[in-house]
Parts: sequence; C-alpha cells; structure tokens
Amino acid sequence: MVTASTAERALVSETKYMVIDSDSHVVETERTWQFMDPDDEKHRPVLAAHPTDPHTQWWIINGQARGLRFPTLTEEEMAERSKQLGRDQVTPLGAREGDDVERRLRHMDRLGIDIQVMIHTLWTVPTTDRPEVELALCKSWNRWVAELWRLGDGRLRWCAVPPLMSMDESLELLEWAKDNGAVGVSLPPIIGDRLPIDPYFHPLYEEAQRLDMVIAIHIGNGNAALVELTQPAYDPDSFGLMRFRLVTAGACEGLIESLLPLKFPRLRWAFIEAGSMWLPWMIHEAKRRSQQRGKPFPEDVLKEFNIFVTCQNNDELSYTYPCGPDNIVIGSDYGHYDGSSQMDATLIMRQRTDVDETAKRKILCDNAKRLWGL
Repeated sequence: MVTASTAERALVSETKYMVIDSDSHVVETERTWQFMDPDDEKHRPVLAAHPTDPHTQWWIINGQARGLRFPTLTEEEMAERSKQLGRDQVTPLGAREGDDVERRLRHMDRLGIDIQVMIHTLWTVPTTDRPEVELALCKSWNRWVAELWRLGDGRLRWCAVPPLMSMDESLELLEWAKDNGAVGVSLPPIIGDRLPIDPYFHPLYEEAQRLDMVIAIHIGNGNAALVELTQPAYDPDSFGLMRFRLVTAGACEGLIESLLPLKFPRLRWAFIEAGSMWLPWMIHEAKRRSQQRGKPFPEDVLKEFNIFVTCQNNDELSYTYPCGPDNIVIGSDYGHYDGSSQMDATLIMRQRTDVDETAKRKILCDNAKRLWGL
C-alpha cells in the first residue's frame, strides 16, 4: 500500500500553487481495445504470455510482436526495485493501467500532484506499417483515455495519438481530442522514414496551433530499422541511449536549426522524458551551425521558439536551467519503471536545496501551465 510520510504530507500542504506532472503514462491493457469500432475488431491487439516468465507479455499486432509492453510487476516487486535504485517507482496496478481512476487520484494527492499529463506506452516503438491497423488502434486508444479524463475530475489531461499514416483522419481527431481533455499531440522523434520537420506533418502542426495544443515529442523511436539496429541480440541494452534519448535530443536540435517554429509562431513544442542534460550541448550545436549558415539565432532560443523540455532530479540544473528558465518543466514518468521514472519527482523537486524557490515554482507550476495551456 502506498502511504505518505508525515514530512511529505507537510510539504504537500505547504505548497500554495498548482503542481503539474508533465510526463505521466497509462499502460495499455486488453481493455484499451474495447473501444474499437465493430469493423475494426479484426485488428484488435492480443497479449501473448512468455512461456517461462510470468511478468513478460508481448502485444501481437497484425500477427507480429510490436509496440512496447512493460513487464507487469506487483507493488511489492516495484518497492524492492525502488530500494535497489534509490528512486520511488511504485504505482498501484489499477492506477497505472487505468482500471482504477479514483486510486490514481488518491496517489496523486499523496504525491502532491494536482494535474498529470498522460502519454501512451505502446507507441514508444513502432506498432504497425499498415494505415488501417494504425487508425483502428489510435481511435480505440484515444477513446479509452478520454474516458479516463472524464472520470478524473479534470486532473488527468492527455496527449492524443494521431494515426499519422492517415493525415485527414489525424486532423479530424484533434478537435475531438481537444473537446475530450487532450492538451497535446504525441509524436516520436523519428516517425518511420520521416523527421518531425517533414512538410508532410505541417497540416498537423497548423491544426494543433489553431486548437492551442502542444506537439509533444516523447522519448522513443518510430523507425523499426533503427530500433532493431540499436537492440542487437548479442547486447540488447548498451545502445538504449542512442535508441531513444539521443534521437530525441537530436530532434530538438534539428527543429531549432530548421526555424520551423517561426512558421508556426503560436505552436508550443515539448521534448519529454529525455532529461535536460543534453540541452547546453544541443543549443551550442544549433547556434554554431546556424551561424555557419548565416541564419539568425535568438538569445533565448527556447523561449523564442516555444520549446519546453522536461528535466529530472538527477540533472545538474545549475548547468541546464539557465538554457531556458521559462521553459523547463518536470515529469515523473508515472506508471513506468525505467531510467526516467521517479514517482515522487515533484516532491523531491520541492525538497531540493540547490534550486531556489522561484525556479521550483516555475518548473512545477508556471512553466507547465504555459506549456499545456492550463
């Protein structure tokens, strides 16, 4: 059972501003696909169990193991893992899988979180290369999460997953998603064989700008060949940094160099769950390369280009925060248990002695409210 310590309860009660978790997750279950249209039932994903490991399952989509499925751990197993890593990774099963919204809200109360922005788990890696399958999955997923928003008293906002191979349907989805609690549109830093600056996506950005929705570039990789290349059978773990975080950081640098934010001046961009330690390097590179090409470079490029970045508590904020004091936010990675996950991230931020109170409020509240339009 997840309980709050006396010190945590006191810290939560002392906080006089809204606290926003800018990176939380829902973990898809078989219930996610109960929202499919009858004609789409033939595309319903199914879970396949590992023959010897009860924790491990795979999503079978169109006859193949695709997408990301986290191993299912009990709260006790998560507590043991948290002890080993020195970071709180415990979430109640029903809370992270969307089956018990009330329990998730109670857990948020314990953590002192007023609002979470929820992002998918499945699309961290590619799911399908068939447009009709992608459309069926996206419609069901978005309907499922919209239901969680309706049950969440306005505290569970979310980023829509558009069927990117079907742009007309993606554009049609956005207004419905906005009306049903969505505050952003989730994209990977590489989308198949396309980059985020590809003109193919410009209609999506125009519509997101019109609706005041964020383009949320979440850590991941939508290129199946790159995912396979960086996860070889002889050593599947050593190139995780290249597979996910480096492509996310590189997507931010490329976006800055492209000057695309100037084409959509009211559109906000977020780079989520890659930490912030890469920011000084990428801004330095973008500035150097832009100057070489004779392009202007703003003094505060994140603010000028409406780019926001989630930080982590193990980031050296004295090094990264000056890159964008109005554009750094924080996320817990709620529901996951990997290198980014820290369920009490917002509590830890409030306890830090190396960050002044003005910066804490910006990271936890003011910057996040501006990012998500709350």
